[in-house]
Amino acid sequence: MKLLDRLGAKGSHLTIDWYYRDLSHLTPAERAVVNFDHPDSLEIELFAEHLELLVAGSDIEAPVYDFATHTRSSRTQCVEARECIVTEGIHLLGIAAVREICALTVFVDVDADIRLTRRVRRDVAERGRTEASVRDQWATTVAPMHDQFVQPSCAYADRAVTVDEDLDVVADELLRRIEVG
Repeated sequence: MKLLDRLGAKGSHLTIDWYYRDLSHLTPAERAVVNFDHPDSLEIELFAEHLELLVAGSDIEAPVYDFATHTRSSRTQCVEARECIVTEGIHLLGIAAVREICALTVFVDVDADIRLTRRVRRDVAERGRTEASVRDQWATTVAPMHDQFVQPSCAYADRAVTVDEDLDVVADELLRRIEVG
């Protein structure tokens, strides 16, 4: 999040990953078969509402999601309304309500091999998964949902970033484009 680092106190971070639907009403076995890579797994309406509030100058209490149990915590996290709200998540550009709120949209285009490697590393280290389960999920839901929903949303980006670009240069460019004073 090099852009957020450059913004310092002028920027706040909001990720759609905090807005996965609470599945505490399901058994652990039922949760295990949910397609978390489909946009329906996210509470998009609440995310868009929170983003609108931030842009309008109101702080929000964002949900805290536990990826190991697929449930929301009773705790929330305060996100302060600041001059620039940096939001991220793979489904954002596919959501018209979100695109309409954003002043600048960026799609980070990463090769499938790199995405898989990163996902295995993250899910094993942070979410208590096995490499085999991550690879199975990749083949059954992650890659197909990427092809169906995520990659096509690149068409809505003001700027596409490729993995081989210098991210410091990209962050500086984006900072100039949003003209944060």
